[in-house]
Amino acid sequence: MDSPLNTELSAISASTSQPGDTIPAGEPSRAPAPAKTPLPPAARAASRPAGAVVESTPDAPVNKMRRRIVWASIVGFLTTCFCTHLGCTPDWKASENKFKCPCHGSGYDSEAINFEGPAPRPMDRAHVELDAEGQIVVDIGKLYKWPKGDRNEFNDPGAYIPL
Repeated sequence: MDSPLNTELSAISASTSQPGDTIPAGEPSRAPAPAKTPLPPAARAASRPAGAVVESTPDAPVNKMRRRIVWASIVGFLTTCFCTHLGCTPDWKASENKFKCPCHGSGYDSEAINFEGPAPRPMDRAHVELDAEGQIVVDIGKLYKWPKGDRNEFNDPGAYIPL
């Protein structure tokens, strides 16, 4: 006799049965569940939730090495072009009568000429002058340089204030 409870139990057991399960005596025979067919790639992509993370293959070691070489070259170029004393702010050490770089140990005399450490050339000098009231005016927009092997701009007018 098919009561509503038996029908419900049959539906539950049908949904939980595995292939190869036997059907107990007294129950109606069931057709096996249809096999799942794989979805085409377009349908699989559409079935993914929005914002799903898609994994990609890792970069080859050659590409990683190339990136490291390129970044190291860029950093090296910028370091050598934009800071004569490697980007640090040298402090005046009155006891030693010199400017000293706290990071790299470069030493500069009172004229900003390097004499120790890794600095490749002297510090740049800013344009200085006295105004009408006797105040010192510093213009960092105009710099005087002394690159190795090039002309010394430290003796140009404006590179120092004559006493």
